[in-house]
Amino acid sequence: MIQTVIKRDGRVVEFNKNKIFNAISKAMQSTKNGVDSFLIQKITDEIFSQGKKEMNVEDIQDMVEMELMKSPRKEVAKKYISYRDQRNVARKAKTCNMFLEIIETKSNEITRENANMNADTPAGMMMKFASETTKPFVDDYLLDPKAKEAIQSNYIHVHDKDYYPTKSLTCVQHPLNKILQNGLFAGHGESRPAKRIETASMLACISLETAQNEMHGGQAIPAFDFYLAPFVRKSYIEEIKILEQINGKNYEHLYNYEIKDYIKEGLDDKQGDQRIVQHAINRTVSRVHQSMEAFIHNMNTIHSRGGNQVVFSSINYGTDTSPEGRCVIRELLKSTDEGVGNGGTAIFPIQIWKKKRGVSYLPEDTNYDLYKLACKVSARRFFPNFLNLDATFNQHEKWESTDPARYQYETATMGCRTRVFENRFGEKTSIGRGNLSFTTVNLVRLALESREIENESERIHEFFKKLEDTLHIAAIQLHQRFEFQKTAAPKQFPLLMSTLWNGSEKLKSEESIEKVINQGTLGIGFIGLAEALVALIGKHHAESEKSQKLGLEIVTFMRDKSLIFSESYQHNYSILATPAEGIAGKFTSKDKKDFGIIPGITDREYYTNSNHVPVYYKCSAHLKAQIEAPYHELTRGGHIFYVEIDGDATHNPQSIMTVVDMMDKYNMGYSSVNHTRNRCLQCGYENASSQLDECPKCGSTHIDRLQRITGYLVGTTDRWNFAKLAELNDRIIHD
Repeated sequence: MIQTVIKRDGRVVEFNKNKIFNAISKAMQSTKNGVDSFLIQKITDEIFSQGKKEMNVEDIQDMVEMELMKSPRKEVAKKYISYRDQRNVARKAKTCNMFLEIIETKSNEITRENANMNADTPAGMMMKFASETTKPFVDDYLLDPKAKEAIQSNYIHVHDKDYYPTKSLTCVQHPLNKILQNGLFAGHGESRPAKRIETASMLACISLETAQNEMHGGQAIPAFDFYLAPFVRKSYIEEIKILEQINGKNYEHLYNYEIKDYIKEGLDDKQGDQRIVQHAINRTVSRVHQSMEAFIHNMNTIHSRGGNQVVFSSINYGTDTSPEGRCVIRELLKSTDEGVGNGGTAIFPIQIWKKKRGVSYLPEDTNYDLYKLACKVSARRFFPNFLNLDATFNQHEKWESTDPARYQYETATMGCRTRVFENRFGEKTSIGRGNLSFTTVNLVRLALESREIENESERIHEFFKKLEDTLHIAAIQLHQRFEFQKTAAPKQFPLLMSTLWNGSEKLKSEESIEKVINQGTLGIGFIGLAEALVALIGKHHAESEKSQKLGLEIVTFMRDKSLIFSESYQHNYSILATPAEGIAGKFTSKDKKDFGIIPGITDREYYTNSNHVPVYYKCSAHLKAQIEAPYHELTRGGHIFYVEIDGDATHNPQSIMTVVDMMDKYNMGYSSVNHTRNRCLQCGYENASSQLDECPKCGSTHIDRLQRITGYLVGTTDRWNFAKLAELNDRIIHD
């Protein structure tokens, strides 16, 4: 007897006789002889009794056809077969329509799922074809039934599900010094170690690009200034040697000449060794500038993933106080300020200034002048963002200001917000580690399902019960994905598992990568805290102290559960303030269908990212900071604080410094500032006027706003999905 049925989407459900009865009845209704309920019941009972304990839908339908063909009502069998064929055609048509929308480059939630990917190019189309056909395979064969049901019920979202079968990881912080010192081997070619700044810059690009093809997330360099600094001195020595050849003299005593700073100066007032040194410095600074310029241009033009996407890259810098490190920082910032192409703002790499008291923040700090320059550049070019190394949760007990390798004890972040630092299975560091995969919880759904309970305390209790169950499902799903990821052979990730991940250089070809990747993190993200609070107690956390208290209780509860999961499953679980892009609208759309339009909850096209104050809520930047700051310590998988400022920030770098001061005051980990930047899509001209309808350079009216979507910039809002565009239009200025 049939007890359970395997549906086409992989779900296992109880056998229901009525479905067979109704299907045959519909077929009979379309014939001249009408419905024979006695015959239908007989066929239904026959199938039920003869079938196996568990059967799939197609096999049951085959049995129905056979029984109808054996019955006196063969014309019904023909109708049933015809109906079944029509249903198959309809299912295929759904896939066909989806493919046609990709082919016809229509703008929809599928083609605009990732604003950093151009789905209109041939390579982009191939990526979307592969993506949309891979996801059902993951649903049917790789996901646990509970996780699959949670996805279908809109409780969770598994990020990068299309990459699941590849066993790939999300992101990594590159130990670039290994590559610069030892060269790079990526399974299909190799390069020698770097000897000069130009080569070091190029190897940084190649490392990021190569790793991008082995991963589904972003690439970052955690200490860009420290890694490239030695090659400034090497390039300086090279310039001295050139002068030796020109002048026919030995200047070996100048190789290690004490240089206080690499600043270009005229030679007219210089004599002897001073003149030689200054000339070499001038040449070195020019080379460093060109190398930084090349690095930025390359990161905006070289493509990965089959050629449809520039590398999702980030670089952290700001705390190298050596003259060489300062030279790298200075010329990087100058080149960023100059822009790319016709002077346009570079989209990548996402640049992150590491703010540290005693190093790169206070007026008396060695790198304070560069900090001011960073704020000036950020006011024009959006980057750098700012990482607070003084936040209590970003400090390392081994960090010493006199340690030349102190960068290994400094937190680094991905530009979008992803953070790794704490480590249960190795050294506490960001370097050579990253996020393995992450899954996001829809807090709003859980709150909406609890909303009808009249008693407030019982309502909140029910919400926490649902949250606990959902977190457990997410944790198991991430553990099972890890169990699948660890079966990859080192050869599947030639660069990652030979150089980049901590301990990978010791791996043999047949060894498991488990111990290496288990130093990474499994992220449990969340979305819609603001809307969930409205559903539970009527106001979001910026409107009510009571709501803020509950919001912190919710995220603390999640953090505490992640610590339990870490112990239970022996992984580095962390809570992530999800940088929602595609799911910002997907979650909302489904909940809106199920619960209707509810003011303050489902009445927009998107849910608010993670723990942020809603973008449409009018408040000061300081109030926003006070509300969001406490969540940073709880969300150690990653977080960010945004401020929207009005008008042209180019001449007001103080506004950027004010936001960094807020980070320092309120113990926040990471922040960025959004401001006005118009871009002509025809010629690349940019300005910061409040309104630009026609380009003053080429006359084009094809003008767009340069905007940050979740942590990174996107060159045109044409690639934004509808939900994020709605959010963009709702953003208000923070006074």
